[in-house]
Amino acid sequence: MMTLPSLEIHRPETVKEALEILGANPGARLLAGGTDIVPNLKYGMYEATKLVALRGLSKELRYVREEEGELRLGALCTVDQIARDPRVIALFPALSEAAAAIAGPQLRRMGTLGGNLCLDTRCVYINQSHFWRKALGYCLKKDGTVCHVVKGGQRCVAAASNDTAPILMALGASVRLASPRGERTLWLDDMYVADGIKNTRIEPDEILIEAKLPLINAQLKQAYGKLRTRAAIDFPALNFAVAIGVDAEKKISSLRLCVAALAARPAMVRHVDELKGRSVATAEEIKAIGTELGRRAQKQCKPLTNIGIDPEWRRDVMPVLIRRAVIRALEAPPALPSVRRT
Repeated sequence: MMTLPSLEIHRPETVKEALEILGANPGARLLAGGTDIVPNLKYGMYEATKLVALRGLSKELRYVREEEGELRLGALCTVDQIARDPRVIALFPALSEAAAAIAGPQLRRMGTLGGNLCLDTRCVYINQSHFWRKALGYCLKKDGTVCHVVKGGQRCVAAASNDTAPILMALGASVRLASPRGERTLWLDDMYVADGIKNTRIEPDEILIEAKLPLINAQLKQAYGKLRTRAAIDFPALNFAVAIGVDAEKKISSLRLCVAALAARPAMVRHVDELKGRSVATAEEIKAIGTELGRRAQKQCKPLTNIGIDPEWRRDVMPVLIRRAVIRALEAPPALPSVRRT
C-alpha cells in the first residue's frame, strides 16, 4: 500500500496569508481538492514536504458571478459546482458539459476548477509507483534522463489532461494570478507551455485566483468532446472544444478549435480562420465544416504513446468526433440571456 510522506501542512484563512506562507516556504505545494496531488505524493513524484491547504480560502475564492462584462469563476469552485451552476449552464453550456465529464461524482465534489486548470501532466511512464519507475530507469519528468515515449527526446511529452482547459481556451478565457509581488492576468492560451515537466507559466509562489470568460462569447456556438475508455472516471484519451461565431446571414464569423490530452499542453488548431465566411445555413454545409475541421485537426495532431491507449486509434477517431461536435454546436439553440440571482 502506498502511503503519504511526512508533511507539514499550513492552513491559511485568507489569500494574503497563503501568499505570505508560499513566500516564506520555497518548494511548498498547494492543496485544494487533493484529487491529483495526493496520489502523486503517494507515487513519490514530488519532493514537497510542505503543503498549503486552501480550504480556508473558500469565502474568497469560491464564487460564480457576473462582473464588468465577464463571468468570473473562483478557483475554489468545485468541479461539480461548475457543472451545475445555472449561469454556467445558460451562458456556457459546453463548460458545464466539460466539468460534468470529469472523473466521477465523488471526485467532482472534491476537485476544484483551479486544480483542474493546474492539473499536472500525465504519462504511462510517470504515473506509477516509485518501485515501478525505478525498475524502468526513471524518465525525463522525474529522476531520469530518458524519454520512453519519444526515442532520444529532450523534452517531456507527458499529456495535459485538463477537461476544462480546452473549452475555456476556445471561449477566450483568461486567468487572474496572485503572488507576493502583486497580481497579473494571462490569457489561458498563454498560461500553458509545451513542457510536460512544468506545463504552465505559473510561478511557485503564485495562486490562481479566478478564470474569466467574456460574456459576449456566450453568443458563440460551442461544444465539448471527450474520448475515454469508460463513460466515467477515466482521464481523456482525447478531448477538444469548439467555439463558432455565426452572423445574421448564417456565415461563420469566428472559429476556434482546441485539442488536448495528446501532448504537454492544450493546443489551438491552426489556420481555421480560413473557414470564416463559409455558410452554415444547411445541414449539408454544417457537416462539411465539421468534416473540414476534423481533417485539419487530424493533420496537425499526432497522438503519442504517452498514455496506455493506441495512438493510431486516437488519431483515426479524432475527425469523426470533431465533426459530430461541430454539428452538435451549430444545431444547438442560442445561449439564454444572462442569469442573475435575486
